[in-house]
Amino acid sequence: MDDMLCDELLQEIFRKLPSTPPSSLSVSLVSKRWLNLYRSSKASLSLKLLPHNSMVLSLSSLLSHYPSLSFLSLVLSDAADSTSSNNNSSTTAFFDNVLFVVSSSCSNLHHLRFLAGPVSCLSLLSLSKSCSQLTSITASLSRPLFLNWVVSFPCLKELCLHVCSTDGVDDGDKQFELSLNEELDVKFGLETLCVSGIQADDKGISWLWRNCKRLKKLQLRSCDSVGDGESFASFIWCVEGLEEVELRKCRSIIDRVLLRLAQNCASLISLLIYDGCSREGLLEFITTCRCNLQKLDLRLPLDLNNDHLLAIAMNLRGLLTLRLQSCCLVTGEGLHILGVALNPTLEELALINCDVVDREVGLLATLGQNLRMLRKLDLSYNEMLVDKELISMLVSCNHLTELKLRGCRKLTSMTMVTISKTYKGLQSIDIMNCPGIGAQAVEFFVLNCPQMKQIVIEESKVSDIARTWACHKFIEVTSSS
Repeated sequence: MDDMLCDELLQEIFRKLPSTPPSSLSVSLVSKRWLNLYRSSKASLSLKLLPHNSMVLSLSSLLSHYPSLSFLSLVLSDAADSTSSNNNSSTTAFFDNVLFVVSSSCSNLHHLRFLAGPVSCLSLLSLSKSCSQLTSITASLSRPLFLNWVVSFPCLKELCLHVCSTDGVDDGDKQFELSLNEELDVKFGLETLCVSGIQADDKGISWLWRNCKRLKKLQLRSCDSVGDGESFASFIWCVEGLEEVELRKCRSIIDRVLLRLAQNCASLISLLIYDGCSREGLLEFITTCRCNLQKLDLRLPLDLNNDHLLAIAMNLRGLLTLRLQSCCLVTGEGLHILGVALNPTLEELALINCDVVDREVGLLATLGQNLRMLRKLDLSYNEMLVDKELISMLVSCNHLTELKLRGCRKLTSMTMVTISKTYKGLQSIDIMNCPGIGAQAVEFFVLNCPQMKQIVIEESKVSDIARTWACHKFIEVTSSS
């Protein structure tokens, strides 16, 4: 029986299996041949590591069984904190050895996510020689920063850097310090850059800003600065062609970054700001930016108010997507004016954990009447939202294909029955953590929604009948979105 199918056919079958423990365990128990073929067919692998020297040899042996890997993720195990505090192997040298193993074992890699620990420039150079096809790298680096090694990856399109505390300069890294400013005219094809943890005395980042002239997407997380004194001047070089910007927990620099974007970036179409922004800086950006912004995502509990909504209504009328989270100072009046202004264009609206939804009766009905072209609506975590208020909005939104109601604890089964009877075009719904919606309502919903493709809900609320019908109608039932 084991020999009836050829190796190539089995590998093709294994490639189509879901990457879940039940599937891999079932295959591995059939025979050693099946296990070897399953491993050799795997294109992606995610591992959690413990920082012990013995692990390096084990990793080398394990990776030798996966010759076709194009994606590899290595992170520290959750148990590492309790075992590595007094372990000398938990150093840059140890993680360099781990990266050397990856270099020698995975020559076909295209995506590497290495967050096990900080690595040196020399180990990254070695990686570039062995894995020249890498298009995406995520890595942790210690201070001081030397980033010239980036040009050694000719295919690199996406780079994510997590800056750690100072770990001293390795002797091999001193050559990078000497050449820090030598390659000022170097241009490479980097399109996405994500950096977290930059401080005001980080010099090497200035070199990166000068040479990232083809960036399309920039993400800054928990950054106190964009580098040393020269960095803001250099920062302009990477701004001009940006299309997407995400700023998370960057309160100390966000005003200056937004000013640079307003003055120098006419191509920006998507902006996300979470957890930190001055009211004045955001207002100035909205009123002075020259770009045709299409997506705006804001989580600013104490910084966003009606003045910003009015400015959006006047200056950003081309918005297709607006996402607001935890906005405590916004009122129904501001949202009403915004809804009227964005009536012709807005396709996606999110009001997540916004107490104005619970506070002002009739608000959702008004928004629904103004925003009839909505295709996606997210009202998650509005815990006091009731059936009547939700349905009063939905009756006007006949084009909805995606609805998220996660964490709306006051909703009942009546909502599901009404939606299933009225909105036949709905394709995706998220009703996780809605205790008022029962299994019978879910079953009725599955049976009566012809276009439905995905339902996000607890497994315990899916009856055997609902699961069978979902299977017949090719509806994905999942507990995670």
